Amino acid sequence: MPLDRRAFLAISGQFGLASTLFPGALYTLAAQAQDAAATEKLPPVTSEMIDQAAVLAGITIAPAQKQMMLDGLNDQRRSYEAIRKLHLPNSVPPAYVFDPLPPGAKVNTEKRQPRYSKAPAIATAPSDLEDLAFASVVELGELVRRRKISSTNLTEMYIARLKRYDPLLHFVITITEDRALAQAREADADIAAGRYRGPLHGLPWGAKDLLAVKGYPTTWGAGGFEKQSFEEEATVVKRLDAAGAVLVAKTTLGALAMGDKWFGGRTRNPWNPKQGSSGSSAGSASATAAGCVAFAIGSETLGSISSPSTRCGTTGLRPTFGLVPRTGAMALSWTMDKLGPICRAVEDCAIVLEAIYGPDGQDLATRDAAFNWDAEFDWKTLRVGYLHKDFEFAKKPEALDPKSLEGLSEEEKKKREKEQQETNEWRLRRAYDLKYELATLDKLRSMGVKLVPLELPELPYGSMTPLLEAEGAAAFDELTRSGRDKLLTEQGPEDWPNIFRIARFYPAVEYIQANRARSLAIREMAKLFEQVDILVASSNGEQLTVTNLTGHPAVIVPNGIRGNDAPAPPRTDTGDDDSIGGPGTPVSITFLAGHYQDAKLCAFAMAYQEATGFHKLHPKLAT
Repeated sequence: MPLDRRAFLAISGQFGLASTLFPGALYTLAAQAQDAAATEKLPPVTSEMIDQAAVLAGITIAPAQKQMMLDGLNDQRRSYEAIRKLHLPNSVPPAYVFDPLPPGAKVNTEKRQPRYSKAPAIATAPSDLEDLAFASVVELGELVRRRKISSTNLTEMYIARLKRYDPLLHFVITITEDRALAQAREADADIAAGRYRGPLHGLPWGAKDLLAVKGYPTTWGAGGFEKQSFEEEATVVKRLDAAGAVLVAKTTLGALAMGDKWFGGRTRNPWNPKQGSSGSSAGSASATAAGCVAFAIGSETLGSISSPSTRCGTTGLRPTFGLVPRTGAMALSWTMDKLGPICRAVEDCAIVLEAIYGPDGQDLATRDAAFNWDAEFDWKTLRVGYLHKDFEFAKKPEALDPKSLEGLSEEEKKKREKEQQETNEWRLRRAYDLKYELATLDKLRSMGVKLVPLELPELPYGSMTPLLEAEGAAAFDELTRSGRDKLLTEQGPEDWPNIFRIARFYPAVEYIQANRARSLAIREMAKLFEQVDILVASSNGEQLTVTNLTGHPAVIVPNGIRGNDAPAPPRTDTGDDDSIGGPGTPVSITFLAGHYQDAKLCAFAMAYQEATGFHKLHPKLAT
């Protein structure tokens, strides 16, 4: 007699198996056995398929166990079809909410009025408005408030620059000119009538094109989505509208938020247009660095604010997970996605964050935590540590051991030699860049900061990142099953189409286990931030993976420009390394803090930025 589902689950439990062990694996194996496009009826799960799936899951199942499982597995697979017929849109989240806080953590919910730094005294606007292209939000906001410049003229200037430099840098998907000019005229009228909304009023900005804007395409940077549009606007867009900011462009992102390659080409680094801008907030960083917007909004799941900010020399703020609502933004990973500002200065980021943070009643992961910006906060009261291993010297280049080549084919020998050469070149670049990071520590000490050496907890962080890939595969389930993933520009082993297919073999049990390991990481990182308030770290170190998993905030600031003696960059920019270097390109440093300590983090980062002035440097673009 066939087993019913409850009986099957009970028997599976006796053998230590979980009902969700094989969902992606068994479906995919069956789909390979018969073309799903040709018929809706897939062949039944067989004993041989269980064997193959068991290998992928890393377990052993005895023959008698397999027979007992077959009916239940076929029944389970039929349940997938019922869910798939719902055609769940990307905007529907799972019925769970990630919380980055460890047990016992308390969050300050008492909100105070922000305290901004004193605006510079600018008597008159320059005769050529483009002289303000690289001005900060603080400077531009004061000029607009005092009506030394109009929002309309400022908007027209930035739109003209977007059009002029986009052919070189490829950082725009859509220029929202009609919307922008209407907003700018409204801002001028409001300010003239005394209805001033704050420091963003009248300032032009760019939105990463995963934010929905009514009346315009929201392409997610991906082939096959070029005409996609939404009736509802993203919460962040609504809030910036309410602050009086002027949306001038929807900026590029790598397809479905990976890298800097999108359906229209590759976004470029303004400091060296031969290089990509990195990503995935590619256009937001490139346009800001090129002086084509006053500020921009990016997003980060695993480096997408940090990476392009490093490459393009902008200041990026990745807020604590749950501080900014993601409603109306493309979902890639519901437990890791974060929205944040990309600007020219730290206080610019704080001003933008002040306008966009807080619950919206839609994104249930958003917590009612306070962001109390105080530009006069006494940052010298903060305890500061640094990740000691990040500042250790890299290994020197070394020759390949001839013994390691014995018995290899000529092709394999050449491959090994190339790999060693690339490793040695990377070591040279790393040794060069480390000088800038060590200088950061020296500068902080000269500012009176007592630095405490610390290390990240030792946990298998890389083994937790498949969580992102599994959630991404779920967010784009129909893209994979329909075969429309072939429309995406990039189709290599490290690109989304292949990653999403692989993720379908990731057992739900292992997804849960990885989340449990993530809980350990959160608790261990909390112990670290019991010792210090701020951590100084390499932007490209292991912390990037760790803090994205644990939801901690980060500020990435420009940290100098490589000299003419810098090692040459790789011959091919694969997009895998943010610090590919080369003369005349920026380096960065990253500051980290505890959960929802974003205001203190910004205060400390601003102090360092003002002491160094690297944020005032900008690329020299050909006119």
